[in-house]
Formats: sequence, C-alpha cells, structure tokens
Amino acid sequence: MTESHPTITKAVIPAAGLGTRFLPATKATPKEMLPVVDKPAIQYVVEEAVAAGLSDVLMVTGRNKRPLEDHFDRNYELESALTKKGDATRLAKVQESSDLATMHYVRQGDPRGLGHAVLCAEPHVGNDPFAVLLGDDLIDPRDPLLQRMVEVQAQQGGSVIALMEVDPEQIHLYGCAAVEPTGEGDVVKVTGLVEKPEPADAPSNYAIIGRYVLDPAVFGILRRTEPGRGGEIQLTDALQQLAEDEKAGGPVHGVVFKGRRYDTGDRSDYLRAIVRLACEREDLGPDFRSWLQRYVTEEMQGS
Repeated sequence: MTESHPTITKAVIPAAGLGTRFLPATKATPKEMLPVVDKPAIQYVVEEAVAAGLSDVLMVTGRNKRPLEDHFDRNYELESALTKKGDATRLAKVQESSDLATMHYVRQGDPRGLGHAVLCAEPHVGNDPFAVLLGDDLIDPRDPLLQRMVEVQAQQGGSVIALMEVDPEQIHLYGCAAVEPTGEGDVVKVTGLVEKPEPADAPSNYAIIGRYVLDPAVFGILRRTEPGRGGEIQLTDALQQLAEDEKAGGPVHGVVFKGRRYDTGDRSDYLRAIVRLACEREDLGPDFRSWLQRYVTEEMQGS
C-alpha cells in the first residue's frame, strides 16, 4: 500500500533581496517588479505556483518591497478608469494579478540568507510540506517543473529539489548535488549537497535551480544551522542534513529539468529572457522577430 502524503497547497517566495546587480533601476523599485515584456518577473513566479495547484502564497519581503503587495492588490481607481473607458482587455490584465492566489506577506528583517528566509515562513506553513520558488528563475509554463516535483514528493515523501545539468566550469555558481539513479529517468536520489564548489571539488554537474518542495522538518534543522558560506544561513546546508539522515525528515530527491528556464537575476540573461519570451508571444512575436532579424543582419554587415 502506497504511503499517503499531505497535499501541498502553500508556496513560499523569498523576495527580500536588494537587487544590487540592477542598480540604479532597483534603487526605488524591487528587482522582482522589473518587467519581463509586460509583466513583472514576480507575476510569472506566482502564476507558476498557481498552475501547480498552490493557491496560498507567502512572500518573504524586506524594506522597500511595498510595490509587491500593491501589485497583487486591487487598484480600484485604475479599474474604475478602465471601466469608464470600456477598455475590457486592459481591465482584465489589471485584475488578473489580484485574482491569482491568496497572498500573504512577512518581513525577513535581517537579510541572513535563503535558509533564514525560509525559516521566516514557519508560522504560516505549519507542519505540512510546502514549495519554495526563487524569483530569479522563470520556468516556461510549457515545461511544468513544479507540478512534477509535487508529484514526486507525493510518491516519495521528504523533500524534492530541482536540478539542471550545467557546464562543469559553471558549477561554482550554484549549489551542487551528489546523486544516485532511481527507477525513473528524470528523478535522482540526492546523497549530498555542496554550496558553490570549485569545479575540481564538485560531485557532479547537477546544479540546484530555484525550485524546492520541502518537508517541514527543514525548519527544525534551519533553527540549528550555523551561518555558512557568506555568513548566511544556507538552505543547502539544511538539505544536506536531510539527505544524510532520512529519519530527520528525508529522503531528498531531485527532479532533473531539461526544459526552458530564464534567469532574470543576471543582466545579460534578463535581456535574453525578454527577447526569447517576446519572440514567442503571438501578439508580439511576428513583428518583433522580423525586426530582430533585420537588426542582427545589419549589425553583422556593419561589423
């Protein structure tokens, strides 16, 4: 008889970072509110959570993050103006973000790392498994990674992390997982985790990307976790303990993702994400692709 695991309904989105790589744009605007085509990056992340069946979303915020709350709230003045104009299309777009999910907010206070941000969610999450989505990683909705992770957690229990194969020379930019195969091609057993190892020390080229489905046992471990790399409480360190000791709340599995991922935490990748998503839009793509092709051709001829 298959063991039954609680249904996951809650998502946690850490959003307390300062966004220093995007200064001066993020001096007064949260990095999560930077537009990707015509929606803020954070809305893509909330939409992904909702598509995976997670209707209760907690954002862990910090100072100067009020625009996040405003974006997912009603704007009655704007809605009234659009209604009077008879602009039903734009009215629907404005109302879409406020109708997506039940939104909650908690402030992290001291920016003590991702592990500490997750720990701030404990009073809201309670004793059930939950998902964590990092806002810098946008996953294409046609490649439902989070839904697959929720399925694996329901089957295996414990925690599930998202993994992606990267160039070995790039592994020092990520958390890295030591893994063993399972009977399923896209699922591996995680036996160890290392935060941003040097390429020579990395146990694999499987990088942790910003999606997690976590057992609530992680909270107890995070409370006991000493600051690690960078003086911060690392979620990777807590997951390492869960992987080592399944009785503490393990096991830890990984879903190997081979779909489309857009990194908006880096300026160059942010621009690439906008171009890729704009090219694939039915309303923008045809004209934009034609212009882009002409522009690239002219640039090549000019060089």
